[in-house]
Amino acid sequence: MESADSARERVDTIIGSRGSKTLIERVMNIVFIVCGFAAVVCVIAMTAYMITSGGPAIARIGVVPFLFGQVWNPTNSQFGIAPMILASIIATFSAILIALPVGVLVAVFLAKLVPKRFSGVLRQIIDLLAGIPSVVYGLLGVILIVPLIFKLQAALGLPTVGSLLAAIIILVIMILPTIISVSETSIRAVPQKYEDASLALGSTKLQSIIKVTVPAAKNGIVAGMVLGVGRAIGEAMAVMMVAGNAAIMPQLLGPVRLLTASIPIEWAYSSGLHREALYGIGLVLFIFIMLINITLNMLLKRSAD
Repeated sequence: MESADSARERVDTIIGSRGSKTLIERVMNIVFIVCGFAAVVCVIAMTAYMITSGGPAIARIGVVPFLFGQVWNPTNSQFGIAPMILASIIATFSAILIALPVGVLVAVFLAKLVPKRFSGVLRQIIDLLAGIPSVVYGLLGVILIVPLIFKLQAALGLPTVGSLLAAIIILVIMILPTIISVSETSIRAVPQKYEDASLALGSTKLQSIIKVTVPAAKNGIVAGMVLGVGRAIGEAMAVMMVAGNAAIMPQLLGPVRLLTASIPIEWAYSSGLHREALYGIGLVLFIFIMLINITLNMLLKRSAD
């Protein structure tokens, strides 16, 4: 039989371990609260800084001339960014419309159809693609994509310059790894019993995946889409290298300038109202990204309800 002293020691050990766990949980709760509060403060500080930096310029130029003006000529104090807004919207949403279905299909292939020994290798390659710097994508676009579009432009009798099409293609290539990675993780997280129940009811494997597994993973797929949108609309270096950087109304095979490209292109030699207008572009871009995220989150919550 166990002696009273040994039993008492065991009880003390259990109580001590529970006490240490409780202390660790309290410390971690404090850490999480501090991190969450810091994130909120950072967002508020960023919002306040963008408003105070870009707001005065928009007020001086005028909201309507700034947002809907079609001429960007700082030398003559003309600061219309409508061509840049349209180019950013077209490039971003065209890239998402192409990359999202392709990315989801590739994620389904990796998670459900390809053998595990091959899916691991392919997953590592995709993760590697997601970590490649944007300037490398831009360089590859200049070397591989732009010359092909030059041939198409020459055949149509158009000037051989950077184009909106090149920007869309490079954005699709850049956001695909993110969408694939997040979507595959979400699809793998769906319980296997969902698919088994569908198979038991007479559905084929492909039908079970498309009609059961993918809808069950829609939250993660939407999260991947949000990350893709954020990277596409916030990309500057790669599109700056392939888009032609002309602040004119966008055409598919014509040069364009996106909102993000205008700031690094002109920042070095800007001053006065010109620099304040660049802050205004940053404010418009900041609001644009916030509206997209809010809209997607609202649609996601509505579909969940």
